[in-house]
Amino acid sequence: MDNNELLAGTDPAFTVNGALRQFGPGPANTTALEWLRSNGLTGAKEGCAEGECGACAILTAQPDRHGGTAWTAVNSCLIPMASLDGQELFTAEGLGTPAAPHPVQEAMAAAGGSQCGYCTPGFVCSMAAEYYRPERGTLEQAPADDGGRPQPWSGPNGFDLHALSGNLCRCTGYRPIRDAAYSLGSPAPGKPEGDPLAARRGSQAPPLRSTLLERGDGVFVRAATLGQAAVLLAANPGAVLVAGSTDWGVEVNLRARRAPLAIAIDRVPELDAIEVRANEIEIGAAVPLSEIERVLGDRVPLLRQLIPQFASRLIRNRATLGGNLGTASPIGDGPPALLALETRLTLASAAGERTLPLADFFTGYRTTVRQADELVKSVLIPLPLAGLTAFHKVAKRRFDDISSVAAAFALTLDGGIVTRARIGLGGVAATPLRARATENSLAGRPWTRETAEAAAAVLATEGTPMDDHRASARYRSAMLANALLKLHADSTSEQEARP
Repeated sequence: MDNNELLAGTDPAFTVNGALRQFGPGPANTTALEWLRSNGLTGAKEGCAEGECGACAILTAQPDRHGGTAWTAVNSCLIPMASLDGQELFTAEGLGTPAAPHPVQEAMAAAGGSQCGYCTPGFVCSMAAEYYRPERGTLEQAPADDGGRPQPWSGPNGFDLHALSGNLCRCTGYRPIRDAAYSLGSPAPGKPEGDPLAARRGSQAPPLRSTLLERGDGVFVRAATLGQAAVLLAANPGAVLVAGSTDWGVEVNLRARRAPLAIAIDRVPELDAIEVRANEIEIGAAVPLSEIERVLGDRVPLLRQLIPQFASRLIRNRATLGGNLGTASPIGDGPPALLALETRLTLASAAGERTLPLADFFTGYRTTVRQADELVKSVLIPLPLAGLTAFHKVAKRRFDDISSVAAAFALTLDGGIVTRARIGLGGVAATPLRARATENSLAGRPWTRETAEAAAAVLATEGTPMDDHRASARYRSAMLANALLKLHADSTSEQEARP
């Protein structure tokens, strides 16, 4: 590492439960959960070490893009503690005391929402993040489905149960936890005698600052700009780029991988922005999925369908499209939808930038055209969007699971004729891919049941599906065909339902 600009970075320090704390001794790869527990804050637990159980959840203060602060629940088992340098976080211990419990803690106790207590601190933190969500309102204000009906997971107080989708409990049962969530009122006014976390929402979140942590097991650096990140990567091609750390954190925990140099890019301004232009939407590679959902959910229907099926809220609060594409997993949820949207990628390095179609990005199993000194800067979604879109994910669980097969559709219809079809697939080959044969079979054809059946037969032959522990090749092919037939059935039923 030879970028002198970054040598002035400060040793990590954090505001934990209202008190300033130093990182202290310890490996550079120390996770937030390890640091908290080694410093006496043992409410957060390790249940799975891969972000599936939520026992490790904590609250972090994140920018809300309106100049204020959003209290955001994240999995502390996945996040490098050094990546929280300069930031504020709360654990369950900091929310309240036995003598003066936080309203969420009080509601959980009153509803009988805790039994063994192992998972309870994580539930409390996830519930508190939803408690402080400014958009939370009454049932009448809660999100509705496409038919205008309130979603079944919205409580009478506007509480979105998906906020708890990343938290598991195996002894209490979920009904009393749901009852506690639905009993919550609104945060007290932000006065000294009121709720300081509620008051904190009205002021700016902690600003970005450069970080340099050097230890025997490696070096952790937070780059302040894209240029700094690119220079560091050029000088250290083996460095690990860390944004949400929802993938790298699993490697650290379960496979004992260590990074000689980790470069945090999660708060790089050039990577943490969404811009809507006349002819395209640009999404920074480090924008968390939850933020994409909030900003673009109403504008890009395919993303609105995709994101709720992408892991859990705890994961989506950190996970990014750049990371999802960079890992090049053939079963990643993002690529099929982005392929159907004809997304282009911008790759950046110290030498400059280049843009290419996402369809040309993947070269083999977990390999891409990205060079060792390049990073994904942004994804570009062209406008206007197709009028008929859908994302179908087949998995063993409805939510928070790895897909067996995924298909995304983007069709343009004109007078009942398919004038353009784009279909992205995942889980049926070594890479995510475009179903080009099916696209060609649809183009120029009337959008009828007969056309859908003929195209479904073609779609069932796309890719090279295989038998594994998630599904058989035959099942995957059948699910592809069924996804297209479902798209047709859903689209025609909607047309018939219109007055």
